[in-house]
Amino acid sequence: MKIFKHLFNFYINSSIHVGLSCYALVRMTQHMFHIAADEPIANFVFFGTIVGYNFVKYDALARAKKLRMRKELKIIAVFSFFALFLVGFYFFQLQRITQIVAIAFLSITLLYTLPFFPNKKNARNWAGVKIYIVALCWVGVTLALPILNADVSITLDFYLKCIQRFILIFVLVLIFEIIDLANDDPHLQTVPQQIGVKQTKILGLLLLIPFYFLELLKSNFDANQLIVNLIIVILIALLLLFANEKRSKYYTSFWVESVPIIWWLMVLFL
Repeated sequence: MKIFKHLFNFYINSSIHVGLSCYALVRMTQHMFHIAADEPIANFVFFGTIVGYNFVKYDALARAKKLRMRKELKIIAVFSFFALFLVGFYFFQLQRITQIVAIAFLSITLLYTLPFFPNKKNARNWAGVKIYIVALCWVGVTLALPILNADVSITLDFYLKCIQRFILIFVLVLIFEIIDLANDDPHLQTVPQQIGVKQTKILGLLLLIPFYFLELLKSNFDANQLIVNLIIVILIALLLLFANEKRSKYYTSFWVESVPIIWWLMVLFL
């Protein structure tokens, strides 16, 4: 049982789970736009997410001098190095335009983590913008990159999916911000800090309405997708309603981040 707990914690702490979430959304994009299985872009996003998230998480801790190189962290560092090697391997299998846009999102990640100007904070600490940067990056990486790499024409469906995907990530991040409210620096000006937990939950629930009904505007409307999306909306609503500062770290790091994976699996099997 103890070994299982250690393995599970490594799975979460090494960002494999969040990597699978991004991978699932790439697969969702390929399904929605009828793109044949494109392994290089899906694997690039999976390993790139692992490297990016580990860099953001552990660089921030190191800068705050709260990071001690325990055995698990050394393993995560080695694991991230091999993941970085695979990122490079799959990067050179992508289309040139995809590579350029991927570098642009890498730059945003660096801006989010590293202070580029003397005596200035990184973008992660800019008041009120964190949630928008995270949502934008997820939309770009899980939606724009697969579309560009498959050379799919940009139509109204693409823009509708961008809005829908942005709303999905925005609402999921709201749950993180509610859970982290007690620990977040007040200067971050997260949504719950600005409007309170109750209003944040109402905002999230209201945003799920356009998320659901945007599906009706697609040119290749699929009735089955409405059923799947309804289940996802109910799941997210429940996670949002029951979110509070006393929840364990697994509430967000596992359950909330499982939503894209559950969404993809339902599309596969239903």
